[in-house]
Amino acid sequence: MVKKILWVMLCYLFLAMIGIPLFVTVVMGGFRQEHIQEAKVLYGLQDYMQAEQKKPIKQPEEQNELETYVVGVVSAEMPASFPDEALKAQAVAARTYQVRKMEEVGSDKVLYDVGQAYADEAAQRKKWGAQYETYAKKIQDLVSQTKGEIMVYEGEPILAVFHAQSCGKTENSENVWVQKIPYLKSVDSHGDLQAPDNTVTVTKSAKAVKQALSCYGDLGVSAEALSFDNIKRSHAGYIQQVQVGNQTLTGLEVRQALGLRSADFTVARNGDDFVFTTKGYGHGAGMSQYGAKALADEGMTYHAILQHYYTGISFDHIA
Repeated sequence: MVKKILWVMLCYLFLAMIGIPLFVTVVMGGFRQEHIQEAKVLYGLQDYMQAEQKKPIKQPEEQNELETYVVGVVSAEMPASFPDEALKAQAVAARTYQVRKMEEVGSDKVLYDVGQAYADEAAQRKKWGAQYETYAKKIQDLVSQTKGEIMVYEGEPILAVFHAQSCGKTENSENVWVQKIPYLKSVDSHGDLQAPDNTVTVTKSAKAVKQALSCYGDLGVSAEALSFDNIKRSHAGYIQQVQVGNQTLTGLEVRQALGLRSADFTVARNGDDFVFTTKGYGHGAGMSQYGAKALADEGMTYHAILQHYYTGISFDHIA
């Protein structure tokens, strides 16, 4: 009888001290999970990841295809006669841009429609003619020297945009795409001023200009009375705002509608025509290709060139 009483008391103590709290804990969501979920909501996932091992950047399904793709982009995007360090900078930029786009859509396969020019072997042979063997080997060797290398900011592949040549300074990202990106800041690119056709003048009839810009709405004036007024520029020199008739447009909108080389332009009326003088070629953000050439000619390595154009970045290799 005594043993039976003792057994009942032990069972009661177990339930009171261990069993019931255990049951409540399980019903309320487990031991550690609830705390982790709350911490992620309150403080953000990044704070919780500090004690966790960082996952490597995902490797493409076919590493060789990615490197072949980079060769094709460099072949299409930058003259093969450019200095080695400029071409290697272009290779890392092209690879980084591709890897970021692949991660954005969760793809293990190379994407060929992400906005970078690409030249396959046939296109390379057509482009280089008798110099195909020389240039193809040069670019393949240089890309190989950067194999798997990408640029990262806070552990993530950067948006490695680039353009042909600037107006002497590159542009802040927010002046091109609204969003402020910390590594896409305006930097000096004086070498572009010596690039071929850095300054170009084109003449367009006032009638054609009015017709093209009317895509943004009624300008409210005739072609004869059309003018460009109240021009506001960024620190780098690109037009941010301009009054055209009764429409307020951005320099990028004017550039796109009129097919101008850049948003850094001056405009003058000449009878029934407008004369536009542009500086640079492209949107102006990120790496300037001719600027990279100039820096390479000055003795900069491709790492230094990339760190010049992409502020605060570091380098990583896809795993």
